Amino acid sequence: MVNIAFPRENIEFENRCSLLPQNVAAYKRLGMEVLVESGLGKGVYISDTDYEQAGATVLHTKKQVISGADIVVTLHKLNHEQVKNVQPGALVISFLDPFNEFDLIDTFCHQQITSISVEMLPRISRCQKMDALSSQASLAGYVMVQKGMQYLQSVMPMMMTPAGTLKPMKVFVIGAGVAGLQAIATAKRLGAQVTAFDTRAVVAEQVQSLGAKFLEIDLGETAQTAQGYATALTPEQMAIQQREQAKCIASSDLVITTAQLFGRKPPVLIKRDVICQMKPGSVIVDMAAENGGNVEGAVARDVVNVEGVTIVGTGFWANDVARDASQMYSSNIISLVSECWDIETQTLPIELQDEILKAAVITHKGVIVNQTIADFYEQQGKVQLVTTEKPQYDTGAVSQANSATSTLTNNSNEVA
Repeated sequence: MVNIAFPRENIEFENRCSLLPQNVAAYKRLGMEVLVESGLGKGVYISDTDYEQAGATVLHTKKQVISGADIVVTLHKLNHEQVKNVQPGALVISFLDPFNEFDLIDTFCHQQITSISVEMLPRISRCQKMDALSSQASLAGYVMVQKGMQYLQSVMPMMMTPAGTLKPMKVFVIGAGVAGLQAIATAKRLGAQVTAFDTRAVVAEQVQSLGAKFLEIDLGETAQTAQGYATALTPEQMAIQQREQAKCIASSDLVITTAQLFGRKPPVLIKRDVICQMKPGSVIVDMAAENGGNVEGAVARDVVNVEGVTIVGTGFWANDVARDASQMYSSNIISLVSECWDIETQTLPIELQDEILKAAVITHKGVIVNQTIADFYEQQGKVQLVTTEKPQYDTGAVSQANSATSTLTNNSNEVA
């Protein structure tokens, strides 16, 4: 029987978890044994007894949970010491941040660990139920509006009172991806006057469908990737964007920035001279602060005041609604595992010709099999992490990690 394990998260203040008691039955139906580290659900007020009553086995140490597992699922990536406790041949599923975690990926290769990075799942209709990046980003958009309200000294909607009329708050959202659209929708529901901008003109209709105004800026030719992510602008286009949106920023009470480039440092969209034009008491919430920031002066995991403007860069946004975030993430993982699971052989075959696994599997059988990541590492000079020959796109099955794996079949498929 395959053991699937859910250790507690490494980050002390993280309340989210990768499994809720109501999810245990789904794994049991697949024929798995569910291992849970004691205290897994503490941050969302779920006891060990709740997991045991649902059919999971609760173990008291992280090492016990990890070392006995064939599949290890976490939200945040394991650290290097914990990876050493993972059995060779086992599968690790997590937000791995593979573009930046060179050493971790190297460790996976040396430990013969198969790894799936959930943020690399392709944005196709087949993957909607397992799209953890979008589910957490959507909640982040909601929370960022909530954070903005916390630090503002005004109400969002227009209010007609005996003491006079209160004007609606002006909210400007930069970036209309999943998080941005949710921020727009949330601010509109609360009665704010909302304007939004995105480099992808194709999202203007989505912004307008939520009742917000789309700020038109002529940047010339822009594009998005096949996965729907915005492509990087040229320095000239960045200058135009900053200049044209400065007026909207200066007149806004709350600005929310959500511009992130997948696998790269986010662009700086709001510089200090623009912040100085904002009204004292205004608030900026910078979604990208953890990775470098969209706002000059933003500090990761902190709230700072710049020229009378509060800049919120606390990050880990979905953690503020940890129960719902845990429910969404755990459902995403169940969908992923169920989609790939072979009920007859009771294994999770790593078939790299499959469009989902080809995009999301990073390491397998001791090599980097994800061509996008392999090419990126080569560009960065991390040649020690890339096999000297082109990775073999072979298939294997994650079953019981301490037993022999099945014979592999070589394929020549490569990640585009």
